[in-house]
Amino acid sequence: MGHPVTQNPPHQPSRSDRLKPLELVGISGAMGLFVGLTILLTTREVVLSLIALGITFIIALVVIAMLVLGMKPNAAEIDDLDEQNNH
Repeated sequence: MGHPVTQNPPHQPSRSDRLKPLELVGISGAMGLFVGLTILLTTREVVLSLIALGITFIIALVVIAMLVLGMKPNAAEIDDLDEQNNH
């Protein structure tokens, strides 16, 4: 008398969804590289340049991650979240 349980196929993220974290790390890396090269070309000190590159990379990564977390999901993302929660 019960209804047969049908399972939905697992959600496959799109290519842009899979590459989004890589884009964020790439943007942070580009910012760090820019600051590192700027300091290297002005001071000619490699150690100082590497320190600035690392600090800039980490700060940019954290700031971008906080901005992404603060974004509101659109209708498609809300539907996807509801579908995943109902499994």
